[in-house]
Amino acid sequence: MKQTKIDILLQPVNRFIHHETSGGIALFVAAVAAMVWANSPWAHFYHALWHVPFQIGFGDFVISKDLHHWINDGLMAVFFFVVGLELKREFIGGELSSFSKALLPMAAALGGMVVPAALYVAWNREAPFINGWGIPMATDIAFALGILALLGSRVPLSLKVFLTALAVVDDLGAVLVIAFFYTSEVSLENLAIGATVMALMMGGNWLGIRSSLFYGILGIGGLWLAFLLSGVHATIAGVLAAFTIPASTKIDKNAYLSSMEGFLEKFRRAKTGKNALASQEQLDVLGDIKKYTAAAESPLQRLENGMHALVAFVVMPVFALANAGISLSGDMLSAFGSTVTLGIFLGLVAGKFIGIAGMTRLVVALKLAALPQNITWRHIYGVALLAGVGFTMSLFITELAFVEQDLIVEAKLGIMSASSVAGVLGYLLLRLSPSGNTDA
Repeated sequence: MKQTKIDILLQPVNRFIHHETSGGIALFVAAVAAMVWANSPWAHFYHALWHVPFQIGFGDFVISKDLHHWINDGLMAVFFFVVGLELKREFIGGELSSFSKALLPMAAALGGMVVPAALYVAWNREAPFINGWGIPMATDIAFALGILALLGSRVPLSLKVFLTALAVVDDLGAVLVIAFFYTSEVSLENLAIGATVMALMMGGNWLGIRSSLFYGILGIGGLWLAFLLSGVHATIAGVLAAFTIPASTKIDKNAYLSSMEGFLEKFRRAKTGKNALASQEQLDVLGDIKKYTAAAESPLQRLENGMHALVAFVVMPVFALANAGISLSGDMLSAFGSTVTLGIFLGLVAGKFIGIAGMTRLVVALKLAALPQNITWRHIYGVALLAGVGFTMSLFITELAFVEQDLIVEAKLGIMSASSVAGVLGYLLLRLSPSGNTDA
């Protein structure tokens, strides 16, 4: 294929966007920028920025929130929509599509949610501290997979698949925790409107509607807005909307290949236009190729792939920039000694490790499942540590769990320190891990 000058110039950008570690790098840069900004001479501007009011609507129907809420309730709904797409894909044709394939990562994820929450509660049994029990349950899939990708061929592909499946189940657990335990007073009227809109979207799926515009209008203007006004966190609407997206293709592989062969032959025989332009006959063939190619791709996978860059390089970095900034003051050392910080740190570093490694050991010992091919126990221990990188989801749950600013700061300190320690320890352990499936 002939490359233009702009193609050559954009090659490094395209390689970066599609590299496995890129999303984690963008997230890390945004988090560091937030910390630097929040402790710079312009810190007052950092904190004031997120409280700038912004409203949408017309006439008497107006919704007004500050920028911080729009990011957490609106922009993060896009992130949760992609999480929902990943969940649906895994349940339909991925690592969670059968009980035998799903048992090991599901058991590991369950242990990685229950033990961290229990450790946190052991240190924080009274209100309002206990409200943060859901914070150490989460795993940041972008960071964890980004660190794993840095190891390249040192870790087997099956380990990346295992961590992805574990993190997807972990995301599902976080979604359920948010829906059932971090929801304010519920407006049944708005919830009923949301249920009606979702039924319409499911009906569109059943009828065979594949237009992204159809699901986008109903998903944003109906389902998300209804949930925003209902009291159930609006990001849950993103997950529910994702489950209504069609996952089937209109044409199977063999029919597609047969059609493409015919189209290529037609294109080959068609008269060529002048001055390197395509003739009308060639344009008609190209149009058919585009139509059949779209029919061979499911809307679910098209959206998931198409929204990757938006989520990885816009949604998550903006969220990190708005939520990771902590002003480091003179009494910060005392904050590290708080039970909230300690509970989150122990939950993410020790709780995740004990829960994931322990449940995996138990399931394998009971012969309910076996370790995936080429994975050693040291690999499992390394992944159990990496799962302690909670960052994005943990920061998100923090904003739902606490209203007291000092508790939010303490929680963020616990999240960021634990994520750093867990990430480094996990990386070092995996870097030293041997290949081959042993009991070491």
